[in-house]
Amino acid sequence: MSDKPIVGVLGTGIMGAAMARNLCRAGLEVRVWNRTREKAEPLAADGARVADTPAGAVEGADVVLTMLYDGNTVLEVMREAAPALREGTVWAQSTTAGTELITDLAAFAREHGLLFYDAPVLGTKQPAEAGLLTVLAAGPKEGRPRLAPVFDAVGGKTLWTGEDGGEGSASRLKLVANSWVLAVTAATGETLALAKGLGVDPAHFFELIDGGPLDMGYLRAKSKVLLDGELTPPSFAVTTAEKDARLIVAAGRGSGVRLDVAEATAERLARAAAQGHADEDMAAAYFASFDGED
Repeated sequence: MSDKPIVGVLGTGIMGAAMARNLCRAGLEVRVWNRTREKAEPLAADGARVADTPAGAVEGADVVLTMLYDGNTVLEVMREAAPALREGTVWAQSTTAGTELITDLAAFAREHGLLFYDAPVLGTKQPAEAGLLTVLAAGPKEGRPRLAPVFDAVGGKTLWTGEDGGEGSASRLKLVANSWVLAVTAATGETLALAKGLGVDPAHFFELIDGGPLDMGYLRAKSKVLLDGELTPPSFAVTTAEKDARLIVAAGRGSGVRLDVAEATAERLARAAAQGHADEDMAAAYFASFDGED
């Protein structure tokens, strides 16, 4: 194997497509697969080979990268890929899968002789496209040299959290980070909804907090998306955010921690999805503050 591994990417949605594109730009040989092939086909122009099946994408790969909807989908797709997986292949599992399925995913890796890395990423569409994601990773030192060019291509920083990917230390950290992201997003929507309900100009609110301890970049960014009507294409969709919120609630419950804000955020996102905002940016949780379209 050369210092540029062959990479099979399973899942080319918002994040997976951006990551695959950056792998191509870094000069790596990339094979991609997506259940809806049309979402993968544009990557051919970047040099990726589009496969018809998961097995076709991982055949001959040194590294397999999964970026799918959830942990159950990852397990299903990897089972489809299994006939073509080589023993010793490095598997970087970047889907936000929560904590409950990590054991099953690591068991699958052991059964097929794969080196398993729990490797979720922090960031949304823009940093993904710029190759500036933060990779949270846990796994054995043995395969890290093969992963280095992959992580360098998709991220600006890699934070190693442990040597046993099956323990899910990286996924646990990802849930902690996402709990903060989702809380800020929900609070932003409620604040702007209250301003609308009370007839307060949002500009006055931002002038009030400008430069002080209550001001923050993420509040500004999500407010701009909402106020400027830039909800599509999403950086992080409402349905995916709801899925992550429910993973956070489940992880807390399993650890004896009650997460009222995360649970309420999941319900807000579900209401926004039911109102027709499922595929919009998660800032659209704002609309859950109103009985109908606003």
